Amino acid sequence: MTGLQPLIIVIDSREQAAYSFPGYECVVKGLRAGDYSIEGMEDEIALERKTHIDAYGSIGHGRERFERELVRLSEMRYAAIIIETTLHDFLTPPPHSLLNPKSAIGSLLAWSVKFRLPVFFCGDRAHGQAVTLKLLEKFHKYKTSC
Repeated sequence: MTGLQPLIIVIDSREQAAYSFPGYECVVKGLRAGDYSIEGMEDEIALERKTHIDAYGSIGHGRERFERELVRLSEMRYAAIIIETTLHDFLTPPPHSLLNPKSAIGSLLAWSVKFRLPVFFCGDRAHGQAVTLKLLEKFHKYKTSC
C-alpha cells in the first residue's frame, strides 16, 4: 500500500459476483456509478465490470440504463469498463443474443470516445480482477502522492 491513507476497496452492493482482493480491506456499499472504487474517492474513480453475456445485454436490451451509467462514469476523474473476455471472443455473440457483434463493438468504441472511457478486454475473470486491482492501486498511488 502506498500513500498516507490505506487503499480500501469499495465493492458496489449490487455487484452479483464480486471480485476478491486478498491482502486488501474491502467494504460493500452502494456506489453511484460502477462496481469498484476506493473508499473516500467514490466520486473520483469507478470501474464497471462486465461479463461477455452482461456486456451484450447492456448494449442491447439494457442500453438506456447502461447509457445513464456511462454518463455517471464520465463525470469521474477516472473510470473504465472491464470486460471479462477477449476482443476476439467478444465478436462472437453469446447464445440467444440477437445483437450483431459489429453493432456491439461499434457501440463500445463510440461510447469510449464519447464518454472518454477506456474499455479493457481482459480475457477472463482472473485477468479482469487483476486489471481492476492494478487500476485501483495506480489511481490510489497517484492521488495520495500529490
